[in-house]
Amino acid sequence: MKKYTSLTEIQGKLAQKQLTLSQLTAHYFEQIEKNQHLNAFNEVFFDSATKQANLVQQKIENGTAGKLAGMVIGIKDNICYLDHKVSASSKMLDGFVSPYSSTVVQRLLSEDAIIIGRLNCDEFAMGGSNETSYFGPVKNAIDEERVAGGSSGGSAVAVQADMCLAALGTDTGGSVRQPAAFCGNIGFKPTYGRISRYGIIAYASSFDQVGTITSSVSDAALLLEILAGVDEADSTVSSLPVPRYAQNLTQSGKKKIAVLKETIENDALDPEIKTAILNSIETLKSQGHEIEYMSFDLLDYMVPAYYVLTTAEASSNLSRYDGVHYGYRNTQAESLNNLYKTSRAEGFGEEVKRRILLGTFVLSAGYYDAYYQKAQQVRRLIRDRVEALLADYDFLLSPVTPTPAFKIGENMQDPLVMYMADIYTVLASLAGIPAVALPLGNNKDGLPLSVQLMTKHFNEQELFNLSYRFLNEA
Repeated sequence: MKKYTSLTEIQGKLAQKQLTLSQLTAHYFEQIEKNQHLNAFNEVFFDSATKQANLVQQKIENGTAGKLAGMVIGIKDNICYLDHKVSASSKMLDGFVSPYSSTVVQRLLSEDAIIIGRLNCDEFAMGGSNETSYFGPVKNAIDEERVAGGSSGGSAVAVQADMCLAALGTDTGGSVRQPAAFCGNIGFKPTYGRISRYGIIAYASSFDQVGTITSSVSDAALLLEILAGVDEADSTVSSLPVPRYAQNLTQSGKKKIAVLKETIENDALDPEIKTAILNSIETLKSQGHEIEYMSFDLLDYMVPAYYVLTTAEASSNLSRYDGVHYGYRNTQAESLNNLYKTSRAEGFGEEVKRRILLGTFVLSAGYYDAYYQKAQQVRRLIRDRVEALLADYDFLLSPVTPTPAFKIGENMQDPLVMYMADIYTVLASLAGIPAVALPLGNNKDGLPLSVQLMTKHFNEQELFNLSYRFLNEA
């Protein structure tokens, strides 16, 4: 079976009776089996996915199917699904079965999507290469010696290697956009608060946002339309109405785009990525858009502020995993104190422990003002600067990553190198604005390259429109 790149294509085949959902799911099961060595899936939901496929097929034949009928989708292993395991790729939660479904899962199922399995990720979404997973690293399908990106590496590879049509990930500081860039997909992060976080295993609550990895802009737009909107279970969700993003995809007119000068004129940026981005800028100019280079002199402060704030939130969020309530428990502990210590020491991986320690330190008495409070002030400065730019420009443009996908094991010994790889993605996360990673073809070694577009809060429609035109006319 050919690789499908959009739901429209699949629904057309289903309508013409050239394809059934049992055939489609069987194809994806075969692809998962064939690509087992890539380690993208922590678990395949054979039974529930097959049952859902049969149910939705009946609905299609009855003319009562939902908007996502025909979409086979994977979910990152930090998204809860009733009566299915969820582990955040950690020993701490290995074998844990979710007692409820997240809002995003409920909304997928209510529109007749088929959830095919849970996807490997960095442990508790902490990492940029999918190497911190308790279940081992995910391999990039283009070059198996290279990382898939992280933390949503399994989500990116599952779409890249045709193991499902689309995938959900979570984006805290670039965890959807960066793996999408490494795997040649479209990675989309909406405005913070556009999608409910209810039922998402938390890393850093003021940053975490569900995002999508797809092969088409139209699928990203449709998924946001389904997933977004008010949720009584999450007080941080916006009450703004949800546009019909997919139906309103248009070839939008002339826009003003600010290229963040320091992100392009940066010694750390790979020359081939720079060339591809400069070519994409010429494409945008040829489409009639106005491009200007603008200075953004806060670049050096973004990664430190991001890691101070996210590790602080992580140390708080992960305090619940104590060996008592649920999750991994050391059975040899001789006292309660020893139980806490040994369960956490054995249940968490090295990177998670590093971030908990760092977060606890920056929140501690005597250091709170010097680190955490200062980082909050920097976050406010960054947000104000971004909003000032977006008052004059419709979009901001930058790279997604400094380099293409690097080799597995290459950067793991130096956490600072790994953290600095987030330099281009954390801006949208700190400011809470929507952003998308768009593929720009491959470099001379066949590795995917990408460009990032960002826009003002809740301006996802225009971001989809520009992306749609750019990819369709590039």
